[in-house]
Amino acid sequence: MPSSGTTTKPKSENKSSSENPSCIRRFKTLDLAMKRNHYRQDALIEVLHQAQETFGYLEEEVLVYIARGLKLPLSRVYGVATFYHLFSLKPQGEHTCVVCLGTTCYVKGANALLEAIEQEIGIHSGETTADRKVSLMTARCIGACGIAPATVIDGHVHGKQTPESLMATMQDCLGNRE
Repeated sequence: MPSSGTTTKPKSENKSSSENPSCIRRFKTLDLAMKRNHYRQDALIEVLHQAQETFGYLEEEVLVYIARGLKLPLSRVYGVATFYHLFSLKPQGEHTCVVCLGTTCYVKGANALLEAIEQEIGIHSGETTADRKVSLMTARCIGACGIAPATVIDGHVHGKQTPESLMATMQDCLGNRE
């Protein structure tokens, strides 16, 4: 190991990725994000955001790559990736619906929202519809307690939701479904 103070970048060990030019470009984008942050461990969340934006979700190979690049235990990278609801370890649908289950939202009816959307689209929290149109997730708290119960649909917060208003908001996502 050189002692010149230079930082060596991790190499991807997945042969399929190294053979795929598109994947190579995406890993180079990830390298740039880590380099821009001087491979600092405290840049983990920023690097995870870049990885998700680049790859669409945080697959295991990407988490391993980040752990090596930032010299962090994989368990820490995985822990952060699974703690925040905005990160996904599985491919997501074209549209996302996050139902907040924080205390205030729950007391004000979030469970009814979750039950209504699950029944309407036929999946449970953490799943994506077979046609990849909608992914349904829950979060412990999205920080919108003043407008509880709240949801986040395609990145936009919607407050004071009822099952009916949630279904109306989701109508574009659910359009043309059989």
